[in-house]
Amino acid sequence: MHQITGKSVIGLLLALTTAILWGILPIALKIVLDVLSANTITAIRFLAAAVIVGLWLAARGKLPAMKQMYNRKVAWLMVIAVVGLLSNYIMYLSGLNYLTAETGQVVIQLAPFLMMLGGILIFKEKLLLWQKIGALTLLGGLLLFFNERLVQLVLQASSETLGVLLVIAAGITWAAYALAQKQLLVNYSSKQIMYLLYVAGTVCFIPVSDFTPLQTMSYLHWGLLVFCCLNTVVAYGAFAEALHHWEASKVSAVLAVTPLFTILFANITGWIFPDFLQAQQLNLWSWLGALMVVTGSALTALAPQFVEYRAAKRVRKLQRDVF
Repeated sequence: MHQITGKSVIGLLLALTTAILWGILPIALKIVLDVLSANTITAIRFLAAAVIVGLWLAARGKLPAMKQMYNRKVAWLMVIAVVGLLSNYIMYLSGLNYLTAETGQVVIQLAPFLMMLGGILIFKEKLLLWQKIGALTLLGGLLLFFNERLVQLVLQASSETLGVLLVIAAGITWAAYALAQKQLLVNYSSKQIMYLLYVAGTVCFIPVSDFTPLQTMSYLHWGLLVFCCLNTVVAYGAFAEALHHWEASKVSAVLAVTPLFTILFANITGWIFPDFLQAQQLNLWSWLGALMVVTGSALTALAPQFVEYRAAKRVRKLQRDVF
């Protein structure tokens, strides 16, 4: 099993870097969507990531061997991963067309919860008590977050309702991708899987993209587009490196606060660039709901590690008592 280096400060800083980058991402995407379509943004992001990761793998002689695709099971898992991730990217972006960045980031926290449910159904993992509490806390937090708009979302078809449904669908497809990737790790490394997914995304989205607006984009939009392209590679790189130095449970707990970073940066951006983004005004119940979503997400991630820690502690105590 992989052993962490124990450099907790470096692990914390890397995990915070990932949370901050993922917190800023929906804000940047929201502004870039004013000039580029969701298909075009996705195609450019996939192309940039495919080139960067491909060069990194090629320099180390670790490009994925395609012969493993002749295995029918591996091929089907790759199809599920490709469809899942590509659908996640496009539906999340499409949802942001109708939602604020803050709302999109809070709703997408359903993704790890849905992945947990998939693990229970497919990999026969057990749902622990604290995970049940975390799941209920997360769902209750979502209801509180939408407290002023809940009736309208449920009873009246609106653009925001469509946006929420698209982001929920994005969470479902991300969970499908994550579960397929989990099994594909038997055949490929995580970077090799991501490279294949980026290449597939590039091939799928370039034919349905419109690159004409690139000629008239402002420097701000160009800068944000470059940021969006680098975000995936840098954020995932920092995430992987954080796991090298720090426990997975602690990294997950830090990443759970991503929606709070989105709310914070949305308010800062709305104050500095009011013409490009208006921060969402949250009442006290919405703030409480956002905190509950963060808490519920952290609980579902931390519960298994906490149980393992308690079990190991009991074993050590028994050993001391015996000897």
